[in-house]
Amino acid sequence: MKNLIQAIGTIAVIILIAGSTYAQSQGSPGTEEFGLTPKQLVQSIEKVEALISKCMRDHGFQYVAVDYITVRNGMAADKIMPGLSEEEFITRYGFGVSTMYTGQPPQLATGYSPAKVGLGERNVQIYKNLSPADQVAYNRSLLGENTDATFAVGLETEHFSRTGGCTRTAIEQVFRPEQLKATYYNPKDALINKDPRMKAALRNYAREMRKAGFNYNHPDEAEPDIRERLAALTSGGRILVEKMSPEQLAALKKLQEYERRVAAMNFKLAKELFDPVEEKIEREKYPRKVQ
Repeated sequence: MKNLIQAIGTIAVIILIAGSTYAQSQGSPGTEEFGLTPKQLVQSIEKVEALISKCMRDHGFQYVAVDYITVRNGMAADKIMPGLSEEEFITRYGFGVSTMYTGQPPQLATGYSPAKVGLGERNVQIYKNLSPADQVAYNRSLLGENTDATFAVGLETEHFSRTGGCTRTAIEQVFRPEQLKATYYNPKDALINKDPRMKAALRNYAREMRKAGFNYNHPDEAEPDIRERLAALTSGGRILVEKMSPEQLAALKKLQEYERRVAAMNFKLAKELFDPVEEKIEREKYPRKVQ
């Protein structure tokens, strides 16, 4: 699975750099995260990684700037586990947020973790070779208070507001101020949501979610809500599961059960009501013209 994703990532770079879209040439938002064009996304990743590396050197630590494919693989590792389809993963683990929480730093995560993959194997090894005290200082310099908020995770979720340390310092030099806010919303998605067909689909989605006991108006709202609930429960991801009190463990189990239920319903309704409409609108507004 890992080699397959890396191969797909390599091919994607070639296609993204070579391709362009008619909609982008007309001044519309790009089709990638944060409204970037494919070329802008590659350039932004390279700039941020170089700045992270410099910042970490200034703090006395080694960090090897990772390439676009490594970061993209970290983004793609979301909801991926060898042998499981996305639907099977969601049934077992929901969004993979509270259900896979350990409180460990991303470098020590087990499995194909987005945060770990996006940091690159060399940086994971650098971290593992440090003393426990230096590991704490390293991640404080790299990630700040929220050690789960790596650059790859922030890109994938389009949510930079929890980033810290050198990662935040680098992002602030490359991305616009409004893109760093928790209220930021991808302009491409905003345009699609204004389409009458999408408005109707979202009304149906919200109605069915409420019938199931969930108060969400858009498929994109559910996972960030779980992340916020988990952050509140774990002090931003700094509490190890083995150090939790009985009350905290009970609350975590309750959140995990909720996550599985809401993720399964979200996936079902998105597949039935949201995705077909979104794909149709995207084909109309962003017809690809590969040059």
